[in-house]
Amino acid sequence: MSVFMQEMTWQDFQKKKEEAIVILPVGSTEQHGPMLPLSVDAIISTGLAEMVAEKVDGIVAPPICYGYKSAPLSGGGPLFPGTLDLNGETLTSLVSDVCEELIRDGIKKIFILNGHFENEAFILEAVDLLSRTYKDVTFIESSWWDQISQPVMDQVFDEVEFPGWALEHAAIAETSLTLYFRPDLVHMDRFTEDAPAKELGYSIYPAERCQVPATGLLATARTASADKGKLMARDIAENYANILRERT
Repeated sequence: MSVFMQEMTWQDFQKKKEEAIVILPVGSTEQHGPMLPLSVDAIISTGLAEMVAEKVDGIVAPPICYGYKSAPLSGGGPLFPGTLDLNGETLTSLVSDVCEELIRDGIKKIFILNGHFENEAFILEAVDLLSRTYKDVTFIESSWWDQISQPVMDQVFDEVEFPGWALEHAAIAETSLTLYFRPDLVHMDRFTEDAPAKELGYSIYPAERCQVPATGLLATARTASADKGKLMARDIAENYANILRERT
């Protein structure tokens, strides 16, 4: 049987839900340079959720494919066509509503797997408020980049120095994972290399295009590969499976 909730009948879900962990992937619709699709964050969080669910006999809920506002220095905000943002309150309400519906169906364990840098505070707000009402439900939240072990990081960034997660947008990690999960959507022939962006330590609003390279790439994806994506995906999924086995 598929681990994806949307591919189950209601009877299948009813049968499996009693002790299952439900994994809710949360992504965004956001520019990721000239070679990656707008759906990168949802692709990665959903792909990882599937791998984790297979390890812990879990269920993957339909992903949330919209995220909080893409910041000017971490993806470009409204400067690039196709980026569709939610207000923070909207994202908090959306996550809360989905979780509350799962709880009404009898789910007691929910793991929210985040794939978009700017989402986390608003997801945690939803989880905090829900946990005050539903004290018998276990909530776990995490962003996938926080679960890569150091030996794997050393292998992934073997030729290029790791620039920090704030600048690793559409760069080696995300490109490698997308090459692993959805190679059919990656256009490496369109890849160009800008000078590396720099963290300013402040933000300017309204956002100005000069803050972001014209391609939308903040760091290089030159050494990205499907093999590196596979390496990261397996590492992250195993680390999450261990957390869920220990904490739920």
